[in-house]
Amino acid sequence: MAPALHDKAAAAVLPEEISIDSCGIEPDLEDADAIGKLRGEREIVLGRNLHDQCFSITEPEHDDEETGDKDVYMAGVLARYRKTLVERTKYHLGYPYNLDFDYGALSQLQHFSINNLGDPFIESNYGVHSRQFEVGVLDWFARLWELEKNEYWGYITNCGTEGNLHGLLVGREVFPDGILYASKDSHYSVFKAGRMYRMEVVKVDTLLSGEIDCADFQRRLLENQDKPAIVNVNIGTTVKGAVDDLDGVIKTLEDCGFSQDRFYIHCDGALFGLMMPFVKRAPKVSFKKPIGSVSVSGHKFVGCPMPCGIQITRIEHINTLSRNVEYLASRDATIMGSRNGHAPLFLWYTLNRKGYRGFKKEVEKCLANAHYLAGCLRESGFGAMLNELSSTVVFERPQDEAFVRKWQLACQGKIAHAVVMPSVTVDKLKVFLKELIESRSRLFPDGKIVAPCVAEELGAKNCACVKHSSCS
Repeated sequence: MAPALHDKAAAAVLPEEISIDSCGIEPDLEDADAIGKLRGEREIVLGRNLHDQCFSITEPEHDDEETGDKDVYMAGVLARYRKTLVERTKYHLGYPYNLDFDYGALSQLQHFSINNLGDPFIESNYGVHSRQFEVGVLDWFARLWELEKNEYWGYITNCGTEGNLHGLLVGREVFPDGILYASKDSHYSVFKAGRMYRMEVVKVDTLLSGEIDCADFQRRLLENQDKPAIVNVNIGTTVKGAVDDLDGVIKTLEDCGFSQDRFYIHCDGALFGLMMPFVKRAPKVSFKKPIGSVSVSGHKFVGCPMPCGIQITRIEHINTLSRNVEYLASRDATIMGSRNGHAPLFLWYTLNRKGYRGFKKEVEKCLANAHYLAGCLRESGFGAMLNELSSTVVFERPQDEAFVRKWQLACQGKIAHAVVMPSVTVDKLKVFLKELIESRSRLFPDGKIVAPCVAEELGAKNCACVKHSSCS
């Protein structure tokens, strides 16, 4: 049915009432008047106020079934929206999504309302589910992280944040009076969990790389030896892609007198949790170590068309959290009630097509392309950093905000990053570099380029400013 809709949309003439704003066409960001009109009188914080650009819902006319005007209108809107998606996908580099996928074989299942409500391992009275696929996916990840079938429990979440919310909730249930320790570079959802669960939260300093500072972690632990520790360990931080030293964290806990029955470790592996097992000489994330849970995102490195994730924990922990629900004829142990039953199908399909060998090849490609990008940035006079186990290239924030928006770069203060995913080719990186250099040149028409100092964020050796480039 989708192709037919597309054909109809392509041929439809757009009604006059569809404005440029409502069709998602980007205004010239260098045009201050265009920005002003877009924003109106509202105050804009961080992003743009989309409330003024939304696709409004209108009531069908009484004779619409005969004229078909509404169908033509909607087909036109969708056609223009698809064009916008194609264009924006072409210039996507700042967020960790693998856009290289083809799930045409699953289109036959889109006509069903598939809901995996309740526990994945207990079939409820609702029969339109995909639990058999979900458990197959969970078994695959349990093997990856070295946990036997009878020793784990898990489920497919709606996103990486839900995985963190669940993992830390399990930790809180195991240790109700525990303190949550997380590095300052942890994902915002970790601190959201602390607020939601009314937990005492201790932010730990990080090294320049973005990795947790175990010396500061030790100081913080010694200040609170009377309370159990719930620790978030990052397998790839959000901005710098830094990997916390899991073995170092465990050793620090033990050195501070915390036995394994007094700490719980959740590993946030949103992106790199699936890449790490295929990186040579990378430290292992394994349940053979005293960790409590691991979560990864399914829409990032794997490449699913909808947000989803995988959460795995030890089965003895989930028994503390779960409750029986007669209405479902199942058990309540998940954050959400209803759960997307299509996501397990996409994950199962991809894991079967690629397997361990396929993911290994993609990881190698991503790391090689990330090194290529970092090298080119440095050669072109940009401050740039790439952590050893990462495909996230961090560099000085472009001063041209139109360029930042075009390439959808994620920025924080004076730095930005590009996440090299399987869908990011060398050719795409070459276009990005060419446009970045041209963008910078426009800001310095006299040719005397002044690079900003990012030594505090990236280190002196990775800074291209006059002071630090002359010292390196």
